Amino acid sequence: MKSKVFLTLAGLFFSFAAVAQECNASLSLFNESAKTKNYDNAYKHYKKLIKDCPDANIITYQRGKKMLENFIENAETPEEKEKFVQMFIDNQNMRLEYFPKKTKKVDMLSDIAKVMYKNEVGTLEERLEAFESIVEEDADNFTDATALYAYFRIANTMNDEGLKDIQFLFDKYDEVITLIETQENSKAIQVQPLIEKEENQEKLTSREKKILKNSEIYLRNYTKIKGSVNSLLGSKADCENLIPMYEKDFESKKGDVQWLKNAASRLFAKECTEDEIFFKVVEAQNDLKPSAKTALYLGRLAQENGNMSKALEYYNQSAELEDKPADKARVYYNIAETYKKKGSLSSARTFYRKALKHKPSMGVAYLKIAEMYAGSANTCGNSTFEKRGVYWLAADYAMRAGRVDPSLKSTADATAESYNGRAPQKSDIFQESMAGKTITYSCWIGESVKVPNF
Repeated sequence: MKSKVFLTLAGLFFSFAAVAQECNASLSLFNESAKTKNYDNAYKHYKKLIKDCPDANIITYQRGKKMLENFIENAETPEEKEKFVQMFIDNQNMRLEYFPKKTKKVDMLSDIAKVMYKNEVGTLEERLEAFESIVEEDADNFTDATALYAYFRIANTMNDEGLKDIQFLFDKYDEVITLIETQENSKAIQVQPLIEKEENQEKLTSREKKILKNSEIYLRNYTKIKGSVNSLLGSKADCENLIPMYEKDFESKKGDVQWLKNAASRLFAKECTEDEIFFKVVEAQNDLKPSAKTALYLGRLAQENGNMSKALEYYNQSAELEDKPADKARVYYNIAETYKKKGSLSSARTFYRKALKHKPSMGVAYLKIAEMYAGSANTCGNSTFEKRGVYWLAADYAMRAGRVDPSLKSTADATAESYNGRAPQKSDIFQESMAGKTITYSCWIGESVKVPNF
C-alpha cells in the first residue's frame, strides 16, 4: 500500500515538474520573441502561457500588454481589433488576479478604460462606467492626464447626443477639474521647497533635480488637459447660456437646495455675478440652507456693491465654514483681493499665502504678491541699491507662479524679466561691492534677498 502511495506521489511530482519545465520553456520563448518585437511568434507562446501557466511570471502580462497594443494598432478589420481589445482587457484583469501585490488596480482600470475609449469598444455608457470605476477605486491616484481628458470627452459626447442633460455635464466637469487640481496640488507641493532652494542659490541633488523636472512635466500636462476640458465645455457654460437657463427654471426650482447650489456654483465660476438671477439664486439658497458657498457668494455681491467691510465679513465666514482645500483657497484669494484693493498689503499677502497653503498650484497668488512687492520698491530699503533690490524678490515670486502653474508661465516669465530689468545690474553690484550679500527689508515686506554673485 505504501509503495502505491509513494509511486502516486512520485508520479504527481514528476508531472508537476514537467508542467513547470514546460511553462518555463514557453515563458522563455515568449519573452525573447516579445523583447525583439517578433509578436507573431510571441503570440503562440502567450496563448499557451495564459491558458496553462497564468501565474508563471508577471512578464507574461507586462510584455503581453505591449504585444496586444501592437496588434490593436495594426488590426485590419473591426472584428480583429475588437478581439485584441478584449484580449488586452483580459490581460490586465489577469495580471491583477494573479499578481495583485505587484499590480496597482487603478492602473489596470485606467488601461482598460483608455483602450475602450480609444477603440470605441462598448457603448458610451459602458465607456463612461469604465472611467467612473477608476474614480470609485482610487480617485487620489487617478493621475493619467490623457485618461482624465477622455473621461470628460465621453460625458461631453453623451450630452451632445442627448443621452445626458447639461447638469450631468456640469457635474462631470466639476469632478474632472477637481481630479486635475488634486494632482496639480500634489506636484506643486513637491516642487515648492525645491524652487525655494534654487532661488536661495543652493545646489539640488540629482534626485531633487529629477523630482523637479518630472513634477514640472506633470504640471504642464495637467495645464494642457485642463485647457482642453475647458475648450470642450466651451460656450455651453457661458453666461449668455447659463443665465436664461436658470431664469427659466428658477420659479419651479427655488425650493430645491441642490438645484440652487449647482446654479449658484456655475454662475459664480463663470463670473455671471452681476445679473439679478445670481442674487435671486444665492438669496434663495441662503434662506433654505446657509453654507460656506452662500457666504462666499454674498461676499462677492457685497464687494460688487462697494461694501468692502461686509464683503470681508462674509468671506471670513465662508473660509471658516469651508472644508474643501481648493474651495477654501479660493475664498482666501477673494479676501486677499479685497485687502489689496483697500491698500492693506500685509493683510493681502497673509491671505494670498493662506490660499497657497490650501492650493499650492494657485500661481496667480504668487503673481499678486510679486506685483505688491514691485509696487513697494520705492518705500522699502535704505539706499537706492536696496530699493531696487526689492525687484529681485518680486521676480522670484513671479517665477514661482509659472513653475507651479504652467498656464501662467509666459506671463510669469515676462513679468520676472521685467522686474529683473529694474533690479541692480552686474555693474551696480560690482560698484557697490554687494555680490553674494544679503539685504533684509524692515518695511511691511519683512523678507531678505541674496544679491546675485556673478
